[in-house]
Amino acid sequence: MIPRYQRILFWILSGASLLMALVLLRGCEQAREKLTRPRDETPLAAPVETPSQTVHLAIADDATGSISLVDRDLALPSEPTARARALLARLMAEYSYKNSPHPLESGPAIDDVFLLDLPLRVPTTAGASPAGPGVAPEATSTSGGQLAVVNLRGAFADHHPSGIEAETLTIDSIIGTLYANFPRIEQVRFLVDGQPRETLNGHADLLRTYPVVSTVTGPAEEGR
Repeated sequence: MIPRYQRILFWILSGASLLMALVLLRGCEQAREKLTRPRDETPLAAPVETPSQTVHLAIADDATGSISLVDRDLALPSEPTARARALLARLMAEYSYKNSPHPLESGPAIDDVFLLDLPLRVPTTAGASPAGPGVAPEATSTSGGQLAVVNLRGAFADHHPSGIEAETLTIDSIIGTLYANFPRIEQVRFLVDGQPRETLNGHADLLRTYPVVSTVTGPAEEGR
């Protein structure tokens, strides 16, 4: 007959082993969740020493195929190129939020924005262009206008939903946001990872120069 103290010790050890197994299984589940969870790489806005101000974002809506102007209070850099980049980065971040009307994958989308005074001068060095690689200078422009060169990240373009409407809404959203906040910008061109690219993800033309005009087709827009 097994002594009573040995039976008690057996059950204590069995219970401890079962508890350790449960803890180990839970730890494995948490580790697996961390490894498989989608990474949210939406860039956080860097702190700036400027007061918040009202800016306008041209927000796309897939359900209606429209662009609406919405106001946001943001603290943005005062330098124009940094300001344009931060504003467009915030615009793209809006689309990664839950219940976004134009859902896009989270992560950095805007690598940089360059603002060039128009009209662009034809470069004297063969193959050079002041607008960046593959960007041809435009022949006409009003005095005092600017060309914006928006350099998109390749990962953003590669993972953008493919389709003429989805891609066009993204382009129109960027154009409408530039129009609503930068009166001097008259034209915009797009690069991907610093190089020309035929389309955003198979449809929207990225080789053309777009006029910066109002793209709002939803509720009444604000004055420029």
